[in-house]
Amino acid sequence: MSWDTVRLDWDGDIATLTVDRPEALNALNVATLEAMTKALTEAADDDARTLILTGAGDDAFIAGADIEYMKDLSTAEGQAWGELGHGVADALESFPAPTIAAVNGYAFGGGCEMAIACDLRVASESAVIGNTEIDLGIIPGWGATQRLPELVGDETARRMIFLGERLDAQSAAEAGIFGEVVADEDLEETVDELAERIAAKPAVAMRAAKQALNQRHEGSQTSGLEYEKRAFASLFGTRDQREGMEAFVEKRDPEFE
Repeated sequence: MSWDTVRLDWDGDIATLTVDRPEALNALNVATLEAMTKALTEAADDDARTLILTGAGDDAFIAGADIEYMKDLSTAEGQAWGELGHGVADALESFPAPTIAAVNGYAFGGGCEMAIACDLRVASESAVIGNTEIDLGIIPGWGATQRLPELVGDETARRMIFLGERLDAQSAAEAGIFGEVVADEDLEETVDELAERIAAKPAVAMRAAKQALNQRHEGSQTSGLEYEKRAFASLFGTRDQREGMEAFVEKRDPEFE
């Protein structure tokens, strides 16, 4: 299968899913999220022993979601949009084999959420990550309110989400988001070596290990994710959401109520 904005490449048992919209800093739109869903299903069906998620080009991993598309969504449409993004993040989290985010630049909003849905994260020195949704008049809608505190602790997660803080790669590593930060030119080789080490481990045991690790948040996180979906959707159609996204598209400072 092939898609216009997503590539799925194989190196033996290792699959690499690349969001391929460099002209848009790999921002996620409906077609891209739908393609990612299909690519993840294909990789799982073909028994990938490791999956790498990355973005095309040198500037961005995934710079966020498509704000031009989001700015005019109704609450019902926001709900559907949130469900679509959640579906991809959930598919990464529940993917049968370990997943690695190779964060090669900007990872804001939905890009941050896709990264933290992966099992492991390796960043280039130039990477910058953050949940910046508050400045658009919304909240993270694809899992960050539940997953981010597990990585960085409650205080740091609240600061990142309340203030829309953007962390450079080293600061994000110190906070617990990245397991490793390497020179930009070394990112691909480092991630490939990590993927190969994982792929060489026993697949059945690896699957069991991942399922056991994911079991720790069954129940409480599930209800939290459901609440996040409803809260995210409810903000579409509000004045602040319209103003935040219009200001972003028009490249000006927003004037919130």
